[in-house]
Amino acid sequence: MTHVKAPVQLPLGIALRDEARFENFVVGDNGLLISTLEQAASGRGEQYMYFWGGHSHGCSHLLQSCCHLADEHRRHSVYLPIATLIDHDPSIFENMDQLDLVCIDDIELIAGRKEWEEAVFHLYNRMRAAGKTLLISGKKAPAHLRLKLVDLESRLLWGMVLHVYAIDDEAKILALKARAAERGFELSQEVLRYLLHHGSRDMAHLLSVLEKLDHASLSAQRRITIPFVKQVMGW
Repeated sequence: MTHVKAPVQLPLGIALRDEARFENFVVGDNGLLISTLEQAASGRGEQYMYFWGGHSHGCSHLLQSCCHLADEHRRHSVYLPIATLIDHDPSIFENMDQLDLVCIDDIELIAGRKEWEEAVFHLYNRMRAAGKTLLISGKKAPAHLRLKLVDLESRLLWGMVLHVYAIDDEAKILALKARAAERGFELSQEVLRYLLHHGSRDMAHLLSVLEKLDHASLSAQRRITIPFVKQVMGW
């Protein structure tokens, strides 16, 4: 579901993954990033923040985690993935300053699109004036986004800028194994490595796959083996 509880109109199809929460994120070398985001989401930390990392580094997971945490603190929030919104009018950013927390994902996709760059720039200014929290993530550092609006690049540098460090496969395997144990079943090393090498390596995606396999296993009364994974996931 989209965590919007104020009169803000959004296109359909934007929803938070239920499993995209801080407790499901493998921290690795990202301790400072996680603690900073948790404080910002709860309204006790940075007002602005930009963080960046590669495709499977978990940026989307973290922004959605912020929205879930904000909801727990009764703060109105919204998750805005530019990849989903880019074909809509940038006027969707109007009135977003009515919310306590706005999380924008995939910011690199607006580079060179004048109306979008200006819309985000003006949103920064309105959020600042309203004293609200704005968190933005992208695939590159601000200087490498190739934004045409220099003032927008400067806005991205207003708050903390942090890099999301990649999590190695062994850490992901341990996390998946622990989650499986919490749900009352075991996964062999062969199955765990198979999961990592098929589909997305994003942790939120892997956890959703784990949940799907758990339900399918209970329904079919079968152990989770590689052939069973292939059957359920269509790999």
